[in-house]
Amino acid sequence: MRRPRHRLAWEYHGGKNPPPPVGEGLGVRGVMSLRVIAGRAKGRKLKSVEGDTTRPITDRAKESLFNILGADVINSSWWDLFGGTGAVGIEALSRGASFVRFTDLNREPIETIKYNLSHCKLESLAEVRRADAFTHLAAAPDRTFEYIYIAPPQFKDMWVKAVELVDENIGWLADDGWVIAQIAPREYRTSAPAIENLEEFDQRKYGSTLLVFYRKKEG
Repeated sequence: MRRPRHRLAWEYHGGKNPPPPVGEGLGVRGVMSLRVIAGRAKGRKLKSVEGDTTRPITDRAKESLFNILGADVINSSWWDLFGGTGAVGIEALSRGASFVRFTDLNREPIETIKYNLSHCKLESLAEVRRADAFTHLAAAPDRTFEYIYIAPPQFKDMWVKAVELVDENIGWLADDGWVIAQIAPREYRTSAPAIENLEEFDQRKYGSTLLVFYRKKEG
């Protein structure tokens, strides 16, 4: 069993604020993550996607996320649901994840993900699918994932629908798995998923990026 993860072993107690994540402030603040930060592909620059069909992640947020996950990334499986540039899934592979599935609806992100995987020499560990995320989530699960990463285009409530679909089709998520949603803070204030099988257990804010963490309810 992978739980409990030592870096997030604490829980909310008495409304106290959580301690700062390990490594917060490392990396380049406010700079879009166009490079691999650590691991076998460290320093590789990633091709970006123009327009507003993707949601980039800053180096600060990405590095802090992987500092939180630590060694739990090793041999884990991921679903980078709205793949974009593939930056998060590629970082996971670089740091030792065993498999990442990337999905995106649009052609340019799919081609960008394929390019970035090849550039980082990680394509043998990945699967890239051009598909509608919601249709895919509603289908019968063909495998389970330790991490499902959700970072859709902003301010369209797509993250809410995606989390709710994972909750309804919980077989996608490993028993000790996490769902991680990357959104803007005000998106969380205006809407939140209606869930029964998942529970939110943490939030981390890095400037204009909010990471919301979910896991299966105990029992």
